[in-house]
Amino acid sequence: MVTETPAPSPWSTIREAIRGSHQDFTEGPLGRAVVLLAIPMVIEMAMESVFAVTDIFFVSKLGAAPVAAVGLTESLLAVVYALAMGLGTAVTAVVSRRIGEKDAEGASHASAQGVLLGLIVAFGLGAIGSIFAPQLLALMGASPEVLAVGTGFARVMLGGEASVILLFLLNAAFRGAGDAAIAMRVLLVSNAINIVLGPCLIFGVGPFPQLGVTGAAVATTIGRGTGALIAFITLTRGTHRLTVRLRHFAPDAAQMRHLINVAGSATFQFIIGTASWIGLVRIISMFGSVTLAGYTVAIRLLIFALMPAWGLANAAATLVGQNLGAKKPDRAEQSVWTACRYNLVFLTAIGTVFVAFAPTLTSFFGRDAEVARIAALALRIMSIGFPCYAFGMVVMQAFNGAGDTWTPTWLNFVVFWCWEIPLAWVLAGPLGWGATGGFAAIPIAFSTLAAVGAFLFRGGKWKLQRV
Repeated sequence: MVTETPAPSPWSTIREAIRGSHQDFTEGPLGRAVVLLAIPMVIEMAMESVFAVTDIFFVSKLGAAPVAAVGLTESLLAVVYALAMGLGTAVTAVVSRRIGEKDAEGASHASAQGVLLGLIVAFGLGAIGSIFAPQLLALMGASPEVLAVGTGFARVMLGGEASVILLFLLNAAFRGAGDAAIAMRVLLVSNAINIVLGPCLIFGVGPFPQLGVTGAAVATTIGRGTGALIAFITLTRGTHRLTVRLRHFAPDAAQMRHLINVAGSATFQFIIGTASWIGLVRIISMFGSVTLAGYTVAIRLLIFALMPAWGLANAAATLVGQNLGAKKPDRAEQSVWTACRYNLVFLTAIGTVFVAFAPTLTSFFGRDAEVARIAALALRIMSIGFPCYAFGMVVMQAFNGAGDTWTPTWLNFVVFWCWEIPLAWVLAGPLGWGATGGFAAIPIAFSTLAAVGAFLFRGGKWKLQRV
């Protein structure tokens, strides 16, 4: 008599996901595989969004000009995030494919070479950003008041780019290997440091100096840097699936070229997407610092909601890469549609809350009534598109997980630069909608991206991509 093994309970699945699962994600129930990967990735991405909300929460107590400085600096950092995400996409795609092929040595080698590339990029950009911080803020339309209070913040944030890029890359390696719980724990530590240090350095609590808005940058950089150090130590000590040794860091031109080939279009993809936010900020900044501050608060809340949803998208990318490596393309596709359904439920619920309670949510970020009013308006308009964001995010990451980084690159270019930015300008200017036009262009563009992306994904060409 054969006794069937009972299916794991939901609580045991959640506990396993948080502890770190040793399951082979190319086998077993697909829904459970998505959940085991998604839970730690959702928490990890939630921690990324907490970084953004924590900073703006405390800085908002200083007034509109410091908040505007944070918003402009974050727009400049969008390019850095794009580079980090591009390199991270390459690392995740290659590592997940090697893991699916049961090539642990190849996965470790790719992880180490990705870290080397990240260091080269990070220190070069960091030096440029730190030196030219005031000029870059002025280029973004900063007023003299914003320049006066925000230059120190921009110098520290732009100069500390190495912590951002390395943290992205190291966690990308863990995600690609399926060790998502490690990346989650690293972000928990980083956030704890930022949350404690932030108010101490901004307001000068106890023995800490009062640095104002610059203190937020110092706290964030220390938090991310500590997280990157912990992740690096963990990677070199080894995990269930991935162990990097000193020999893996010996420069390998062929492996670096391979990663650059994958990362090049992925980086361009994210630069196109994130640089479009700079275009939007430039349009919105024409309506004054108060409007820009309101938009900054709204976009931070939007990021707070969307970053956990990126966790589900990243889970789909890992499953696509590993299952393609295991020669199971149909399972790879099914994992994407499963993740889309989960993301749809999550983001629709969050979007409903944002639309219903926008004034209450934005009122926590400062005492300026006009800033709060504009933030609530922007949040409501942008939240309407949440159901479409759910599909678009997962499908775009699924292409990337397969190593097909060119399809989402072209989609980003067409949708954001040929559609969103011109639409925002027309609505805000010639049609007289003001800043509301810029807000409205965002859900329209992302809905377009979701529809076209899903159509192309169903075509299945990504299944033939080699990494």
